[in-house]
Order: sequence, then C-alpha cells, then structure tokens
Amino acid sequence: MNDNHEILGDYLANFSALTEKDLADSRDLWKTRKIRKNDFFNLQYMVCNDLGLVVKGIFRIYYSHPDTGEETNIFFFSENQFVVSFRSFVTRIACHYFIQAMEDSEIIYISHRDLTGLYETHPNWARFGRLLAEQFFSYSQTRTEELLFFSPEQRYIRLLEAHPNIINRIPAYHIASYLGIANPSLSRIRKRIQR
Repeated sequence: MNDNHEILGDYLANFSALTEKDLADSRDLWKTRKIRKNDFFNLQYMVCNDLGLVVKGIFRIYYSHPDTGEETNIFFFSENQFVVSFRSFVTRIACHYFIQAMEDSEIIYISHRDLTGLYETHPNWARFGRLLAEQFFSYSQTRTEELLFFSPEQRYIRLLEAHPNIINRIPAYHIASYLGIANPSLSRIRKRIQR
C-alpha cells in the first residue's frame, strides 16, 4: 500500500470505522491525482463526479458572478478534509461554483459511480455516506450561521481554527473575500488580533 492509500485508510477508519475488508474492497477504486496551483478540481456549471481527500494542499470553492466576473470565496478545504461539490456529487446536477487548487496539491479520490457501488454492497460504506452527508450539512449550516451571527473578526478566528496556516499559504484578498470584507478591514482585524 502506498503512502497515500495508508493516509486514506487511516482517515477512513477514523471517520467511519470501516473494517479492513471494507478498505481492501475499495482500495483499487481510489486514485491519486496531482493538481497544480490554479488548476481546478471541478468547474462551474459542471457535475462534480469525484470525491477527493486532500493529502497535500489547499482548495477554495468560489463563485464567479456571470455578469461582473467578480469572485466570492465560499469555503476552503485543506489537508485531511474531503473536497467535493457535495450537492452536485449527490444530485448529479451541475454545481454553481469552481473548486480550485490554491497551491500545488495532491488528492486521493473516488468516482461517484464507484462510491455508489460501495454503498450498495457494503453496509459500512453506506454508513460512511451518511456520515459524509452529515459532515457537509454541518459545514453548510455552520457557514450560513457564521455569516448571519458572527462578526468578520469572529469569522476570521474560526477560519484560523479550521485552517491554522492559511494566512501563510494564500493571498490575503482570498481570505477577505471569504470573510465578506475588503482587504483594509482584514488588515485591521489582523493587527487587533496580534496585539
């Protein structure tokens, strides 16, 4: 088993208590993919066909306004997180946003078809699917609640908790976009927190 499959096996065993047989039966279905900085995991208006586990790197989900081209960052995925447009992956409907690598990245991924096959033949993989859906529902609701109930400074602190090294890895304007603020406001927040 190569390093990526070992990382995947450890993560999956902890995530949903899959057995050795569950993991062995899925091993050949998971593929490794390197994605260069600024390349895409999924494109806007395309169906998301793969579920990836980030082995190395950081991705952003962003929306590009069709009239202005203005980009709004919605979410970030980094190491040991699944990267996917979950609604598109499940419904087979095109997603409304892009998923882009922010640095040279590596994932290990499985196709929708192969994962669905595992759900149908392995009860523990079906449980994995439920836990995955619960996780992405939680991500979505947490993001909505942050935008409704938390200040930009509180959102910034929560972002750092989820991705501790993000400020050293991506340009500040991407973080400002995610927080829904302008760059100068982010600079003021960072100065306040440093004090």
